[in-house]
Amino acid sequence: MTLFFPSHGRTGTAVTSTVMVMTTSASVPTEGAISPGDRVTDRLVDANERYAAAFTDPGMDARPVLHVAVVACMDARLDLHAALGLELGDCHTIRNAGGVVTDDVIRSLTISQRKLGTRSIVLIHHTGCGLEAITEDFRTELEMEVGQRPAWAVEAFRDVDQDVRQSMQRVRTSPFLVHTDDVRGFVFDVKTGLLREIDPA
Repeated sequence: MTLFFPSHGRTGTAVTSTVMVMTTSASVPTEGAISPGDRVTDRLVDANERYAAAFTDPGMDARPVLHVAVVACMDARLDLHAALGLELGDCHTIRNAGGVVTDDVIRSLTISQRKLGTRSIVLIHHTGCGLEAITEDFRTELEMEVGQRPAWAVEAFRDVDQDVRQSMQRVRTSPFLVHTDDVRGFVFDVKTGLLREIDPA
């Protein structure tokens, strides 16, 4: 499935269409792989110093230019901005394990809509998700290990399409969200980089 989003048009400028071609970081060679004992955070801080040295304040408002919020899995193979043809400032990105719509996702979407002007919501799950390989028994395992049962649900699933439908339903029925007419759900194929839209019915 190919999606079309308007390009990064500003007030008073023409808006064109951008074709989204999904890619993953798995298709990009990994440079400087992490070795045991390597302090990855130090590498991130060093990278930030190089970034900051060339950084120029873009002077953007906190409101996303395209008025869209994207909810997706935290999987490292999903490079959302590159995959969706998005630029800095275009969208809100909310990520968690599985990309499922939890109470905390609703909290973020509510703030995104009511205080920062977003109207559209795009939900993205993906093939080969880790949540398909575990069950809610994970909470019991944690309780036995640490002596305390997590208050949160694992949100594990077996049918990725159905879980996307459930997430769409949670968004559409939330009393806190004011814009639920443009909610679309997709499954990202980690092998091909393509999005497949899920029928909410």
